[in-house]
Amino acid sequence: MSDQTQDDNRGDLDPELKEVGFSFKRIIVSLIHLFKGTFNIRAGAQITDTIEGIRKDISFKGHNSWILVFSILIASIGLNVNSIPVIIGAMLISPLMGPILGLGLAVGTNDWETLTRSLKNFLVMVIIALTTSSLYFYLSPLEEITSELLSRVKPTLLDVFIAIFGGLAGIVAGSRKEKSNVVPGVAIATALMPPLCTAGYGLAHADSSIFFGAMYLFLLNSVFICISTYLVIRYLRFPLKEFVDRKGEMRIKVSIWVFVGLVIIPSTFIFYDVIKETIFNKNAREFIAQEVYYEGAEIINQKVVFQPEGKKIELFLIGERVPSGTLEAWKKKLNTYDLADTKLTIHQSKDETGEIAGKLSEKVKSGIISDLYEKNAEILANKEQRIAFLENEISRLTRVDTIPVNALYKEARVLYPWVKNIQAGQLSGPKSVSTDKMNSVLVYCTLYPVSKVDSAKFSTWMDARLNSEEHQLIFLRGK
Repeated sequence: MSDQTQDDNRGDLDPELKEVGFSFKRIIVSLIHLFKGTFNIRAGAQITDTIEGIRKDISFKGHNSWILVFSILIASIGLNVNSIPVIIGAMLISPLMGPILGLGLAVGTNDWETLTRSLKNFLVMVIIALTTSSLYFYLSPLEEITSELLSRVKPTLLDVFIAIFGGLAGIVAGSRKEKSNVVPGVAIATALMPPLCTAGYGLAHADSSIFFGAMYLFLLNSVFICISTYLVIRYLRFPLKEFVDRKGEMRIKVSIWVFVGLVIIPSTFIFYDVIKETIFNKNAREFIAQEVYYEGAEIINQKVVFQPEGKKIELFLIGERVPSGTLEAWKKKLNTYDLADTKLTIHQSKDETGEIAGKLSEKVKSGIISDLYEKNAEILANKEQRIAFLENEISRLTRVDTIPVNALYKEARVLYPWVKNIQAGQLSGPKSVSTDKMNSVLVYCTLYPVSKVDSAKFSTWMDARLNSEEHQLIFLRGK
């Protein structure tokens, strides 16, 4: 078919199909423009104001230094007492981001002067923070290491991602004319201050593992906030300062990226170990929940240990002694849960009581004793209530049954001829009236109402006759 014929056939296409094709293309173009407009961060960027603002916050002089000291003290107290709200409050007021953003700005704009100034103030900031926190933890009477302190000594690759995304959010928000609460949020998310305070705890207690672990986390966060700042500054096309010495420029850039690589590589290995530990703990929990069961025996404590020198599962049982055959069957099941290299140790109450007592943590021991005490106290309280109730009932019934009704009636007929009948019993009074003294003597009279003189004489005689006043005397019309 010739080219002319093809052009003729193309011209014979249905106009509606042409319209459909045109509309589809327009929709795609509109979506592309919408995407670009939605995610365009160059529009509205205040380059000059951003540079001035970052440079202004770099220095630690006067009030900035005191704000840092106060915020470090607040964060140290929060870590010491395991209070997350206090730690967050300290991060909100801390001025730690200034030198770090300054480093990112300097690298991104080839500003050697700002770079040296930022590095100097970064070191000043670290020294102030470590000195303040180590003094606090040295003087603090609370020496126990809390979970909030321990969580800052094992950085991973996830901390890298948090620092990167937090740094991106911080510099993008900082480059706008309308300032927001993003920068304080970045300070909280990247958690720059708690690692410094934790490093101070390590110094105060001469614990090198805590010190170096916390300092590494702080350094990791700081470096990747710098990298995020650098990337955004380059993307927004901040003006560059030209190096006089091109070789010097290249040497500085290579040094920076080598340093970044040295910082990130250890976190990758740590993150890998964290993933393995998480998987191990999950498999261990599933194994214990689904396989470890024996009628009459109960697990009172368990220890799952993941360490380079070996993985262990320790279970502490009370109750019936588990046979050796069952124990061997449990150990064989470890392979099913990818725990082949894990050592399973079972401590049983009937043959290893001393060992269990020695290995159980004080917390578990106190928990068991507390539970037993509470249960026994509850049982004793119920028994005491029942005993008191039964004693009251016995006393009540005794008081009623021991009233000599027949003898009273015979004697009363002789002394008071108007007495027709006498009965004794328990009467139900209103809720507001105590029933402890409601054993009543009912006197049916032929002369009713009884005069005050006769009723007084009869009452005196009745008290003397019964040798008790714990009764009520009620006169009724005779039947």
